[in-house]
Parts: sequence; structure tokens; C-alpha cells
Amino acid sequence: MNTHAFAALAHIPILVLPVGPIPRTAFEKYAAEIRTFDSIRLGDIPTGMKDERARFMPNPLSSGYLYLSYPSHPAPPRHMSLSLFRPSHFTLGIIGVAACSSSYSLTSALEQFDKTVHDISPEGSTFPLAKVCFAFEDEESAGSTGLGDTLPGIVSIPSVMGNKKLYIGTLLADLCSHILAELGRVYHVLESPIGNEYLNSALFPTLPSPSEMPLSLSSGNLGYPSYSSQPELDSSGLTTPGIQIKRSSTAGPGISHTASLIQRQSTLGSPAVRKRVSAVGAVSSHGRLYKVLGDFFLLAGRTEDASLWYAEAIVLFKTGQDPVWHASVLEGMATVFVLEAWSAGQGLRSSVSNNSIKEPWSDIYEQLSQAIALYHKASVPSDLSQDHSLLALTYCTAVLRQTSLLFCTWSTKGWGALAFASMLQPGSTSYTQKTTSDSSWTNLERISIVSGVSRSQIANTVSQAHGPWLLHLGPHERLTILQSMASIYSSLGYRRKEAFILREVISCIMDLIVCGREENDLLRKSEVGSVSTSNRSENSDEVGIVGKGAVGVRQNEILEGNQSILKILVRACKVLGVDLEVVGVAKTTDDTSSEAGGWDSGGSAVGDLERPVDAAKESFGWPELQVGVIREAIAVAEALPDPLAVARISLSALRTMHSVLASSDQYHLYQTAGRALAAMRRRGDAPAVEYWAGHPIMSIALLPLALHRLPIENPFSILTAKSSATNSLLSGISDPFLYNPRKTSGSQSKNLIVQGEPIELTITLRNPYVFDLEIQSVSLSTTGVEFESSPVSTLAIPPNTLYPITIIGTAKTRGTLVFRGCIVQAHWGAPREFLLPVSTDVDQNLFARRQSAVKCESGRTKYWGLDSRPWKKDERRLSTPLPSLKKPPQFLQCVVVPEQPLLRIRWTSLTHGAVMLYNGEESTIRLTLENISTLPIDFLRLSFEDSTIGPAQEALSEGGLSVFETYETEYDLLHRKAFSWRNEKEITNILPNQKVVLSVTCVGKVGCAHGTVHIAYSQVNREHEEQVPTPEVFYTRQLSYPVTVTVYHMLECHDLRLMPMVDVNYDDIGSRACNSVIHLLPEVDDPTEWCLFAIDVRNTYGLPFEVTFEREQAGTQNAAVSSTVPPGSMSCIMLPVKKFRLADDQVSQPIPTLSDRQFVVGKSKLSIEEEQAQRELFWYREELLKIVSARWKETNGDRNGYLSLRQQRLTLPMLKALRTDMVQVDLTLILDSPDSSPQELDYSGGKYIASPNEMLYLRVEVANSSLSPLAMTLDLIFDPAEQVLWEGVLSNMAMGKLKPDEIKTVEVPLIGAEVRIMGAMKDSRAGASRICISVREDG
Repeated sequence: MNTHAFAALAHIPILVLPVGPIPRTAFEKYAAEIRTFDSIRLGDIPTGMKDERARFMPNPLSSGYLYLSYPSHPAPPRHMSLSLFRPSHFTLGIIGVAACSSSYSLTSALEQFDKTVHDISPEGSTFPLAKVCFAFEDEESAGSTGLGDTLPGIVSIPSVMGNKKLYIGTLLADLCSHILAELGRVYHVLESPIGNEYLNSALFPTLPSPSEMPLSLSSGNLGYPSYSSQPELDSSGLTTPGIQIKRSSTAGPGISHTASLIQRQSTLGSPAVRKRVSAVGAVSSHGRLYKVLGDFFLLAGRTEDASLWYAEAIVLFKTGQDPVWHASVLEGMATVFVLEAWSAGQGLRSSVSNNSIKEPWSDIYEQLSQAIALYHKASVPSDLSQDHSLLALTYCTAVLRQTSLLFCTWSTKGWGALAFASMLQPGSTSYTQKTTSDSSWTNLERISIVSGVSRSQIANTVSQAHGPWLLHLGPHERLTILQSMASIYSSLGYRRKEAFILREVISCIMDLIVCGREENDLLRKSEVGSVSTSNRSENSDEVGIVGKGAVGVRQNEILEGNQSILKILVRACKVLGVDLEVVGVAKTTDDTSSEAGGWDSGGSAVGDLERPVDAAKESFGWPELQVGVIREAIAVAEALPDPLAVARISLSALRTMHSVLASSDQYHLYQTAGRALAAMRRRGDAPAVEYWAGHPIMSIALLPLALHRLPIENPFSILTAKSSATNSLLSGISDPFLYNPRKTSGSQSKNLIVQGEPIELTITLRNPYVFDLEIQSVSLSTTGVEFESSPVSTLAIPPNTLYPITIIGTAKTRGTLVFRGCIVQAHWGAPREFLLPVSTDVDQNLFARRQSAVKCESGRTKYWGLDSRPWKKDERRLSTPLPSLKKPPQFLQCVVVPEQPLLRIRWTSLTHGAVMLYNGEESTIRLTLENISTLPIDFLRLSFEDSTIGPAQEALSEGGLSVFETYETEYDLLHRKAFSWRNEKEITNILPNQKVVLSVTCVGKVGCAHGTVHIAYSQVNREHEEQVPTPEVFYTRQLSYPVTVTVYHMLECHDLRLMPMVDVNYDDIGSRACNSVIHLLPEVDDPTEWCLFAIDVRNTYGLPFEVTFEREQAGTQNAAVSSTVPPGSMSCIMLPVKKFRLADDQVSQPIPTLSDRQFVVGKSKLSIEEEQAQRELFWYREELLKIVSARWKETNGDRNGYLSLRQQRLTLPMLKALRTDMVQVDLTLILDSPDSSPQELDYSGGKYIASPNEMLYLRVEVANSSLSPLAMTLDLIFDPAEQVLWEGVLSNMAMGKLKPDEIKTVEVPLIGAEVRIMGAMKDSRAGASRICISVREDG
């Protein structure tokens, strides 16, 4: 029943009670059948009473209805003053429900029913007016319950009865008939003069007691109806002598006997009140009497009669002397209007909305507004505090009635049959709930437009009930009023107003709980005191002092209803932006809450993938107000008491609002939660809440293994092919492509760990609070292979800091090990898994796009009202879909490799790992290795690294070098290594605990400051282990030994020169060359086929060095020249080298590269001739460096080394001097003597010796050394030409076409002094020759 239904004034309240030992399910079943009758047709009401009890009986052919309601409890005794002012507020009838069996008879049920009615009825109360007990027969004991016995006041209903509902309806009609009869008897007392005086004696009068009534009027049972369900129909004790009124008459009080003899057939008559004042009494007004008469007619379903007497009462109340009763009459008239409209619109199927200027309900609304105003301005004497409470109750009830008018019209979409039904019986239809179930703004506004009633109008109306007058109400009445207001606000969609009212509802409930607890304590103390008093009387020597030395006994706390209070509290707090269900109760192994009957868990699922979501949520609401609400919530939970709820509220506030909480508040909430959970543990409970401190894991990092323990993945292919130096030294440029996108994608190395060896992981924890966060345990969450680790326990993270911890664990088997995250257990909490995926560049880009989309959407859309709460924003769909995650999250993965052997360096030949060398000097480093593992080593390989490799690789990678410079840089990396291991096959296997010695050669190299020896080793052959499928890779470990190198740069080579031997003055060689080149000159048989190699060597060191240049050339004997270079001096080294000529196909090849690198077009733009010349210079230089080499040696020591000549460059003149000509030109001087045959002139010291004015012949022999015929011309040049006399032409002498290896001779006569002669082939200059003539006089 809705106690604030609009038509509650027309309802006959009937209380249904259980009687005797009836099961709850059986009672609810029978009571539900009774409550299905919410109205009784007036034609079904039995009649037949002839005295005053027939006054309110309906006519047999009446078409109206009698409306019933079924309250859950009777009116409180403090409301007895309203028994005449508001009779519909009290229980007019009581129905007992009993289940009779063979062990429980009808007599017992009747006695129990009478006792129950007597207990719930206040002393001296008029109500209930009638009572009856329904005894339902038990099906199991049918026929043996004695239901055949007939007892007054109880009605038996056999189990074999077919149509019980029809029979129950008949019994209800009979009960209503007795109620109407008793109303007639009550009114008979009130219409007497003394009764009317009592009716006007106070603001809220009650019926007089029989002792105060005169004997002439009080003979018999005055005003108090019989409790019997079968009242005496012939009783006339309450009737006034000489007054006879028909049952159908509407006559009021004081009607004379003469007037009563007029047989009026009309049921509606306007009584002439002013003509009967003397009969009623001259002192008291009878407006109240008319009002009571109208109320009784309204309860009897006779709306026409009620409207008539209400109108009469209003006429008398217009003087303004009785505003409270006047307002009550207006409420009754509004109810009559709705009942009449309901009768007229009974056949309507749907609601209608009147589009006229005036709404059909406006008159009713105005009447109720007038009634509310009258209640509000009514005054009550200050000495009657009870009247203040009752007046406030009537005022609030009137406001709710007016609100019900508007709300029913709004919820049913207009004025019509559905609106009438909801106003008469709100619980009889669910249409209102269906209409308002959709609480969206669009739906609510649509209902307002269709119905013509706005939500704000309803809210403004119901807000009149809230005010200081609520303090005058009793706790139950205040709770009922606030509950109705909250329900209205909730249906209207006004969540904030609902939350405001719900907070007051909770306050009112807690007042009742506290007061009830205090009453129980007082009762308990009084019982203890009485017991102690009796004990003292029995034993006078015993002193009993309560409270001292006594054993405290804990009372059983009643937890029923606590969860409902907490749900209301959570609903109110969520509206204000405070979520108290963030921290839930942990689940036990059987998937139930660890706290039996605990609060509904609102925690998130374990192992969610959110980043710290609590810190990322937007703030909502007023922080100061939210903090106050949290304090109220904790106070409520403590007052219940519910320690688990106290802890959850405190921890939820810490989790969601720590950013706005003050330091003192954070400390207080943390300590409150601790005390609450500690109290539960002391009581034997074991509560465990979910992890509440946000997302504690910031990062998980695998600490890298020590370099000598780190496994390295290698393909099996390196075992079959010998490792090339190019792959190791040119690793930075070994990729044949300048840009390889696959190389960057595969550059991310795997995390490799070794089976059975411990690893360390660093976990960074976060504490966002101002207190020390206690963590009970932290352990790793892994999948894949078995991983054994010990959790870290009992941590205290300092306030507002990041706290790193280290966990050590061991992988037991090989395979893939995945670290999903951590399992963290806070103090008082249950363990929870926190996942921490590893974000790649793609994931970060996708996350940034999602964040950008969310920010764009949040800035674009304006959320109004409670839709702006963070969890409501997340539920709303974005205008543009977010980028979806294409792949599952990736976690930290490690590859567990098989067990690996372990080496260590036991001894080295170096002191402090340092070596000092001269440039080009070699030294041997000996390393002693020991296998300290239980596994043998069958693979051993050495690699080296020095400080010159990095800059050279970087220069090659940048690509800014020329082709020639690139070749030199690569040659230096490959052929001039600072470290090398020349005995690679001397060690093949190292057994466990075995020692071996390695010899590493170190060469002094300018620019090398440090280096490292890397020793890679492994156990490759694992035939004893079954590996399916066959692995394609194996793993090695690398042992590194750093070496500090000091290289002294002492010798430098400068100014390389190549000169033809024909141009060399032999006299100058001895003075210029400081070496033993003189003894090599005799080898030069033909100066035209030799050239002279000359270079300057400078000593920049403080010690002298002996330099040796060696020549190893095909077709000649090996030769060497040596010279000692003093400190700070420079020596010129000369060495004859025989000319040579390379094949054309060799010199036409491009300059090679020592790596397989892809080249692009060079930056320098050279012509074809220039490019060909560059190639020739390169290939002839390479051949020259193969022929000539240099070494050095300490003059007074044994240290020696090689001297590099690769810094020297070859020029075109040097090339011409080194290269053999294509055409051989041989110049010879012939002396023509008349006395003898011609003979060759003497040749000495590189010159021909001739006499002055002597006739000579210059014989020129030209030979074609090429493979193709050549057409040639010859030019002869004399220097100085003025000292020579010749015959013929010296230039453009035609030689003709010479075949390969063909020789042609030309002779020119001449006479001259000292002169130089050069003969050359013109144009192509395919060949040239030069001679010198020295003219000396005889003697």
C-alpha cells in the first residue's frame, strides 16, 4: 500500500495479520489472495440493518465502489488524536489468517487472534471497527481439523473448496458491511450535543469516554463498537430517542422527528442547518460534524453525499476560524472529484491530454493549493506539542497528495483513465514504472510535453514538504515523507535532489537505530539490576556491583537491513561523484565473498590491463562536499555497526580521491580502515578486501646478465664455413644495401637467460599517498616454462615515492618464459594480479591515437548533469570509433636456453692488462683459461676489437669517402689488425676443470689506445639430449679480456719518388743516398728498363733505428738496402726497381671493394680519361707495394717490426717512370772512322764520351712491343741545339707501320759538343729514349 496515495481518504484500511503457527510462505500466499481485492462493488455489500448502523449502508442498486487498502502496520498510538479528523489514517478492519490442522483448532486460533488484536489496539481506541479471522485448512490434515464447528468471529475455509477467491470476496464484503455499520454508530455519538461539543473542543479531538456522556445518551455501549465480528443488529443504545432516519437518507445531525417522518426518496438533500442549530447546540459550530459526515460517506463510497456535506462544511468554515478542518474538507472534495471522474472514465483505454486553455485537473490543483496554504498558516497553541506534530503531518500529507495528482498525470501521459487508476490504486498497475523506467532526458521531456505537466512543476510542488516542520514529525512519519519525496525525485530524473533527500533518509534511519539501541541497553540494565537485587536478597553477604569485575557478554548484532541502508548510501554518494564500491570484498576459493552476507562487491576484475586508471579519471563534483559525504558514510557504517563497510568506504575514498584529500584525511581514513578490519579479526572473522592502492606496478625490468654469463645466439651455419674477417671487422657495413628496413625490424634482441641459473628482475612500486604504504607480499606472475622465485614480503613504501625492489628467480626448463606482471597483496587485502604489457612503438602510437580521440571527444561534447561523471562518460559511445587493438598485448618475454659451460681467465702474461709497442711491432699475449663448469666445451672462437675499428667503420658507414680512400680504410681493417689469433686449430675441446693457454698476437698500430679479446665458447654437440625439432641455432658465451695499448710512433715515410735510371746522375747517388744502394747499381744493365725508387724516412723518437727496404720482383734477384736513421734525422732510401707493364684488362678494372657493399654513383665527376688514369695509378701502386717492403729494427736492441708504405701516393710522372713504354726506342752513338769500321762510342757513367768536332752517327732503333701494328713518326731533340750540327730533318720522320716485335733503324750524322739527345715517337708518345754526350779534348 502507498500511504500517500491521492485517494487515500476514500480507502478503508484493513490490516492482515498472521495468527498462530502459520508458515511464512503460507501466510504470504493467503494474504496475497486477500489483497487482490482492492475494491468492492457497493451492490455486493450486504445490508439489512435498520437502526443508526444503516446510515452509511449503500443502496442495493448502487453502482459505486468501496475502495480497500492493506497497510503493513497499524497507526501509532500518538496519532489517536486524528481518529476523528482523518479516520482513513487508521485501521478500520482487521483480518487474521490462520492455518488450522489437527494440532491447532479453531478455538485456539480465535483466542490467539483476539489476543493479538487486543495487543495492537491502543487502550481506549475506537479502531478497529470490525475484525474477523480466516482459518484456512491444511491440505495434509483435511477432514480432521474440526472446521465444521461454528464460532463467532472466525470463518473456516476448507482446503477442498473450489473457488476460494469468490468466497473470500464475499467475506470481505461482509466485513465492509460491519465497518460501515460501526461508522454509523460512531457518528450517532458525535451528532449528539455533547458529542459535538467534544468534536469542537480541540484542534484534533477524540471521542469522549462513556463515563463522560450523560445517562440519557450513554445508556449502553456509547461510541465504542464491539470487537465482535457479529455485532448486535438490534442494539439501540446509541440511537437518539424519537429519531428515525432511513438507511438511504443523507440527513445530518439534529434532524427533528417531524422532519424525519418526511419520506424523502432522494439520496441528496440540502439540510437546512440554520433551522436546526438549537438541536445541535448553540455553543459549538457543526462544520466539523459535517466534515466528519462527509469523510464517512467518502469511505462508504457514496461520493454524492460526501460532496454535499463537504459543501455544507465549507460554507461554515469560510469564516476562517478553523483553517485546519477547512483544509481537510478541501482535500476531501478533491478526492471526490477524482472518484467521480474515475466513474465517468472507467471505460477509457488510454490517457488523454486536454489541449484546451485550462487543464482538467487545474481545479483540483487549486483546491489542494488552498488546503496547503491553510495548513501552513494554521496556528497551534504552544503548550500542545503533540498538535504541532500532527499539523506538520497533515501539511506534508497534503503536499504529497498534490504532488501525486501532478505525478500521476505526468507519468500516465495525460489526464485519463490511467491517471485515475494510478491515483486510486498506485500499486494496481505497473504502467507508471514502465513509463519512467527509461530515465533518459529525451524520454522524460517527451512525457512532459505529452502530459502537459513539466517535471519542474512536480519538483517545486513536492519541495514544499521539505522544511523545518519535518522536525516536529516523529521518526517514522519523517522517514515516510522523505522516502516519498526521494521516490518522486528519482522518477523525475532529478538525481541530485534525490541524493539530498536520501542523505536525510539515512540520517533518520540512523536516529531510529541509535534510539532503539539505547532503549535496549536501558532494558538490559534494568533486567540485570533486578537480577542482582534478587541475588542480594537471597544472599545478603554477597555484594553485587554491576559493571565492576563482571564478564562482558557480546550481544548478537542484528545485521538484517544493514545492506539496504548501505545501498541507499552508495546511491546517494554516486550522485555526488563518490564511488564507494571501488574496493570490493575478495573472493574465496569457492568463488564466494570472504565475508558471509557481505556488501556487494563493486571491485574490478582481477588482472585488468588498465594503466593506472584511477589517476587518469577526470575529477567530478565539489571536493569539500565529497569529503563531507565520505565522513557521513563512515559514521553511518560505524553506527550500524558494519566494520567491513567502514573499511571498504575508507579504502574506496583513498583510492579514488587521494588527489583531493588532505594529509590528515588520508591518515584518518587509513587508520579507520585498519581499526575496522582488526576488529573483525578479533571477532573471529577473516575479511580480505581487494587491492585498493591503485596500480602499484610502474615497471618490470630484467637486469642484464653479466657479460661473461650472457648467452649469444648463433646460427649453425658458422660451424660449417670459416668465419671471414670481413664479417667481423666490417660488421658495420656488411649489409650489401645502403637501406635495409628488415635490418631495423629484426634488430630488437631477445632476452636470453640460461636454464638453472638465477636472474634478477627489478620491480618499481609506486605509493601515491602521504603515509607509508604497507605491502604484505609481491611476487611475479609468469606463464610458460616453470619459474621458481621467492616473493618479497613486508614492504613499507615511503610516501609519494617510487620504490624499486629486486626479485631473484630461476628457470627450471628450457623454452619461453613470459612475465605477465606481479601479484601484489596489500595489508589487510587479498592478492591481486596486475598485468604490465610491454609497449612497442606501434602500441605507443596506437595508445596516443586513442588518447587523442578521447580528448577530442571530451572537448567537443558537453555533458550535462550527472552524465558528466567519469564512469558515465566512459559508457557513452564516441562519435568516431576508437582505433582497435589489432593484436593482443605483448609482455616481457625471455628465451630460456639450455645449460651453458662457463670459462674464466686464470692467468695472463700482461701486467695490469697493459702492453707498450712501437708502431709495427708484434707482441704475444698468453691467456690461461679454465673451465669451471660441469659441461665440456667443444666450440672455441676468438674475435678482437680495438679503438681504431670504430672510427673506421663509422667513416665507411657515412659514405663520404672516395673510392680510393674507402679501399685503403677497408684494407687497413682487414690486413693490419691490432690483434690476431694465428693458431685457431690448436684447441678443439676443453673438459670440465681443464686449463688451456691461448696465444694472441698484438701488433702496434698508430691510433690504437685499447682493445679487447673476445673468447666465444659453447657446447655444440648435445647428442645426449633429445631435441625435437632439430634446432637451427646454438648459443655461446663470450669471455672478454680488455687490453690497454700504448703505441709509440717513431718512423715516418715522406716524399716517395720514382725516376728513370737514364735520368739519374750516378755521381749524385753516393752523396744523396745514405744507404748501400751503390752496390746495386751494377745490376742495372740497361738504364732504359730500370727506375730508381727513392723515399725519405724520418725518426721522431729518441732512439736510432735501422731501416731496411727489400725488393722482391720477378725476373730480378732479391735486393735490400739498409740505413740507420738517428733520432730527429731524416734519411733518403734509394732502391732500383725494374720497370714493368700490367695488362690492359687488369688496369681497366675498377677499384675493388673488400666488402660486399652496394655502391652508388661517385660524387666526383671524372671524365673517361681521368677515370682510366686513376685506375692505372691504383693498380701500379698496388703492384709496387708488393715489390717493395720496409722493416725496422732497434740499433741496440732486438725489437723489430714492419714499416707501412701505404700512406704514399703515386703520381702520373712516377707512373711513366715505373711503366714500360709501348714502343722501345734505343739511341746509340756510332763513331765513323775512315781507318776502321764504325764502332759504338765509349759509354761511361751514364754518358757517351766523344771528342770535339768528331763526326758521329746517331743510330735510332725503334721496336714495336705491343700486340698490334703501329704507324710511327720519330722526333729528335738536341739540348742545347746550338752546339750540334746535323744533317737532315729531325722532326716528323716517318718510320712507317711496324708490326708487333718488328725493329726499324734510322741513322742521323751529327757533330756537336756536350749535349743531351732525346728521341720520341710523336703524337701518341708510345716510346722515348734519352742519351747524354760528353765532349772532351784529347789529353
